[in-house]
Amino acid sequence: MPLELLVLGGSMFLAAANPPSISTISFLEAGPELSITSDIGITNQIQSATNIMQPAWKVLTNIVVTHSPYSFADTITLSENQRFYRVLGFSGGSTNIGPASMALIPGGTFQMGDSFSEGAVWELPVHAVTVSAFYLDKYEVSKALWDKVKAWNNGNGYGYDNDGSGKAATHPVQTINWYDMVKWCNARSEMEGRVPAYYTDVGLTQVYKTGQTAPYVNWHAGYRLPTEAEWEKAARGGANGHRFPWSNVDTISHSQANYYSDSSYSYDVSPTRGYNPAFNDGVMPYTSPVGSFAPNAYGLYDMSGNVWEWCWDWAGNYSSIPETDPHGPDTGSTRVGRGGNWNYYAEHCRDSYRYGNPPTDSATNIGFRCALPAP
Repeated sequence: MPLELLVLGGSMFLAAANPPSISTISFLEAGPELSITSDIGITNQIQSATNIMQPAWKVLTNIVVTHSPYSFADTITLSENQRFYRVLGFSGGSTNIGPASMALIPGGTFQMGDSFSEGAVWELPVHAVTVSAFYLDKYEVSKALWDKVKAWNNGNGYGYDNDGSGKAATHPVQTINWYDMVKWCNARSEMEGRVPAYYTDVGLTQVYKTGQTAPYVNWHAGYRLPTEAEWEKAARGGANGHRFPWSNVDTISHSQANYYSDSSYSYDVSPTRGYNPAFNDGVMPYTSPVGSFAPNAYGLYDMSGNVWEWCWDWAGNYSSIPETDPHGPDTGSTRVGRGGNWNYYAEHCRDSYRYGNPPTDSATNIGFRCALPAP
């Protein structure tokens, strides 16, 4: 079947005099070539998809526009019979574009909470939450990335409570507390030339680098922990009313996640029980390399199992009314973790499951991933 190329008009997160648009398409021997019109000085992100309804489009490239119109040549996979294109525009040059290691989570409203009414009372009530677009790491932070940022510029003045452990460089970092993660987010931002997100003063002038404090947040700046609402929206992958990050089935097995399987749960249908045999080598912890299982519809890996992922929020009860970009209670004693881990049951791997732990705790089954605001 010949390839059918379907071109969408461009779209923008921020207004511009000339929103990016795809004006013409030519067919070259290597593949299609797009002619794109845009404001000069902004960044264009060119994306493609094989299904116009898929929630996560493939990022082909990020281009800082120096002249307009300009051309972009794409290559195609012969097995595809159609491809859609779109262009997103971002002001401020390439600094507003998320790294290739992050997925763009589209803004929108979802149903937050336990739609099966099978969990704890603090997973209820199910309520509508609207979340603005943001980026989220596709993978849990690996030991290799943790070490790279931690060693940047000989530490760059950051003081961590724990060095961080990992079974291997490709496995998630663990044995770090919540404060370590927050400070590391700031260091990652500074290493990449971004404005840090966390501060020790309400005026947002003193970058949080040492000690244990509940920091103030610049929600429009650099890397940070996702809010609990952002995490659950991302885990659901654009589909409401499902138990796990995948929407084709509401069951779980060792082929889908790294967790401790037990026959007590009807939705745990794994033919192997106990620890995931693929990673049970007799040497704990039985974490798996990040990205060992298929991603969800947003392109996120390990949203169920492997290690708990700490969020920003203090633990507290849900609101019964719709919310927009909630940040959780103002104070508390425990921070929320999500997603389950390698030595907990299928129950804890559900999208709606909430885990509270003091932010000073560290363990071999607790890790994290970073969020980044979209412009």
